[in-house]
Amino acid sequence: MDSPDTDWAGVRLHVVTGKGGTGKTTVAAALALALASGGRKVLLVEVEARQGIAQIFDLPPLPYEERRIAVAPSGGDVYALAIDPEEAMLEYMEMFYGMRRAGRALTKMGIVDFATTVAPGFRDVLVTGKTTEAVRRRAKNGRRVYDAVVLDAPPTGRITRFLNVTREVAGLAKVGPIKNHSDLVSGVVKSPETAVHFVTLLEEMPVQETLDGIAELRSAGLPTGGIFVNMVRESQLPQTALDTAIKGRFDVAELVLGLKAAGLADGAEATTLAEALADEVTEHARRTELEKAERESLVEAGLKRYELPLLADGVDLAGLYELAESIRTQGAA
Repeated sequence: MDSPDTDWAGVRLHVVTGKGGTGKTTVAAALALALASGGRKVLLVEVEARQGIAQIFDLPPLPYEERRIAVAPSGGDVYALAIDPEEAMLEYMEMFYGMRRAGRALTKMGIVDFATTVAPGFRDVLVTGKTTEAVRRRAKNGRRVYDAVVLDAPPTGRITRFLNVTREVAGLAKVGPIKNHSDLVSGVVKSPETAVHFVTLLEEMPVQETLDGIAELRSAGLPTGGIFVNMVRESQLPQTALDTAIKGRFDVAELVLGLKAAGLADGAEATTLAEALADEVTEHARRTELEKAERESLVEAGLKRYELPLLADGVDLAGLYELAESIRTQGAA
């Protein structure tokens, strides 16, 4: 099936990054569901060996193989792959050197761990290479096997180095299979088929890290996508009430009268409750103002922004589908 008519219609590889604690893996999973909706086939990949995908979809730990894990809204399938760098290296050795048996022997000797520790860029080439191979893969009829691939990537602070594989392996090999492989990976990562999305919260540190990450990607010539603002809380109060609270003019006496009139409290209890509520309103107003300022900071990035709601009951399967629907409604899939 052709790519959907969305903001990312030409994108095959969606890389999702974000500061720890922003819900990066959750957003990646919801994006995969949204992209698969309507009969498409999407691969969701993780590379940090945390089994985050299995936890979100309430599944046993995933093996190093592609397997279907969910049916998307209106049909469509989400497949998942938890990449194991060691297994990826064995595949690499067999593909380019015909040395899988030797590779297993080297693994037992600890040489694989030694190689990827001394040259961490090589590990990144292996896992990004496995991902980009899935992007390029075609069936016998010539069509792409997957309509899209979503990569749950490392955190924002490491994303540029992770994706900039050509530079990372420059000191390892000038020619040969490693160099050719990294060039192939880079060709996909730096192409219009790839978009790197950022997940953030409306808080100072995640927003600043997002802005820094976008700037680093642009400096490295890597393609940016959109910004997913996660866990957004809608204000339950009108702007006039928020403005009054911010200015310190909230009338506690009026609130006491309101509580008494509603029969919710009386006497000293009404005053105590009104003061507590006034403190809550003031705190809510201050947080709303801070979030407004962070939104304005994100505008500077010049990327499209999508806001996902805070799930009152936490992230379960129902919540994941709710986020996927929000992503689709906003035109991000």
